[in-house]
Amino acid sequence: VLWAGPTVGVKASAFSPGGQRLLTASEDGGGMAGRPGVGLLWRLSGHTGPVKVCRFSLDGRLFATTSCDYTIRLWDTAEAKCLHVLKGNLDGTGRSVGTVSFSPDSTQLASGAQGSLLQSGQMLHHLGGHRDSVQSSDFAPSSDSLATGSWDSTISIWDLRMATPVIFHQELEGHSGNISCLCYSASGLLASGSWDKTIHIWKPSTRSLLVQLKGHVTWVKSIAFSPDGSQLASAGYSHMVKVWDCNTGKCIETLKIRPGVLDVAHACAFTPDGKLLVSVELLIRQDTKSTA
Repeated sequence: VLWAGPTVGVKASAFSPGGQRLLTASEDGGGMAGRPGVGLLWRLSGHTGPVKVCRFSLDGRLFATTSCDYTIRLWDTAEAKCLHVLKGNLDGTGRSVGTVSFSPDSTQLASGAQGSLLQSGQMLHHLGGHRDSVQSSDFAPSSDSLATGSWDSTISIWDLRMATPVIFHQELEGHSGNISCLCYSASGLLASGSWDKTIHIWKPSTRSLLVQLKGHVTWVKSIAFSPDGSQLASAGYSHMVKVWDCNTGKCIETLKIRPGVLDVAHACAFTPDGKLLVSVELLIRQDTKSTA
């Protein structure tokens, strides 16, 4: 348990790369940052609408939050200080920002309702190809490509080595529901979670589906590869976290969080050595107090 206290609708959560800190984002436009074994460090404020997504950079020095107020805020991790506010409707769609992800070198940011690539607070490219809102994204480990998942049930792979504003992309089709989360492995495989309650593991270079994982009873909210890529953890929008063998597609363990009025596994992540799996859960009690 990191902290206990009243909150309003936790929507997202994220671990720092080493697992030392945890962010939560809520519908009241705020957020909290804590450290395991220490507890609550900061309460974050600044957004004027519900915070939808929070994400750490891979070097751990920055984190980003996106909101229904049509802004992205970049924060300094050490002091929880807001460094930049990226204002306005970045992609011109009228939708709030649905996803944010950092490049492996932490110099670029992918964001937007239909996809935008940013650097130093300026838009580099508008990624216009999906037929509906983009709600998930992740950079390949090599930094030369970006995956985006959409409510049109497709995944696009964007070649970031091209200098033209129209970035080449290829679509991965197979899900029957909205794409809710994406995650690359260290070797370059791509996992996708969907509202269709399944997870697909792809080889993007050949556009081939390697394995389909079935077993969640609700839509898949978060996925994470183990450091060696042999296992995948997934959190459904329920009380369940599953661990899968990526080679066989078999579920090797199902972890159930504590029962309560509303139990939701918000995020899952492996520690850098791969020996521990950490999950974030929200337990809303009848006295309206929450524990994360």
